[in-house]
Amino acid sequence: MRVNVQSSILSFSLQRWGTALLLMAATLMVSGAALAQAAPDPKGAPNDFVQAVADKALQAVKGDAAVKRGDLKRINQLVDELILPYVNFEKTTRLAAGRYWRQASPEQQKALVDAFRGTLVRTYSGALSSVDDVSRIEIQPFRGDPNADDVVVRSLVTRSNGPAVAVDYRLEKTAEGWKVYDLNIENIWLIQNYRNQFAQQIQQSGIDGLIKALNQSNTN
Repeated sequence: MRVNVQSSILSFSLQRWGTALLLMAATLMVSGAALAQAAPDPKGAPNDFVQAVADKALQAVKGDAAVKRGDLKRINQLVDELILPYVNFEKTTRLAAGRYWRQASPEQQKALVDAFRGTLVRTYSGALSSVDDVSRIEIQPFRGDPNADDVVVRSLVTRSNGPAVAVDYRLEKTAEGWKVYDLNIENIWLIQNYRNQFAQQIQQSGIDGLIKALNQSNTN
């Protein structure tokens, strides 16, 4: 049975991942003024790093009317300026593509990263319209190995119009410091979900077919 990747990816993301991506955006989108006041230390403890960013970011995002309107131009600007330093989109895409990543040419790999990034940004635009529903992001005590290079930071998000939501962030330690590359909500990891959908589309129409499908969904 043919899978409509355009609708399945976006509908799943907006319905189940909307809150998680909102939290990721709220955690990582920081205004220039907020960064100037207290820049997070990407080489510090991972939970302290995420909490420091979250405390400044939530207020900054709530104060941005263009973001709450779903202005893609503004959201793209914030992603380019403020999210990219903290997120490894390439690793997220590579792991989502799985074994097919190695079969892609460098040009296809870059195109796939750009297309997948566009899908996530469009999801931000839908989720951020409800940013006022988030009242608090509480980072849970870190229970992992503080010397590990790959860790999970757990958070509990309090909402004004619904139950609290547990969201986990997976981070890797790089030469530049910690970077987020995966997140979990309702016991489903983002990469794992997309890996299944990517595999179905690639089996049907190849890497180029997946790139085309993502780009088409990004313009709808």
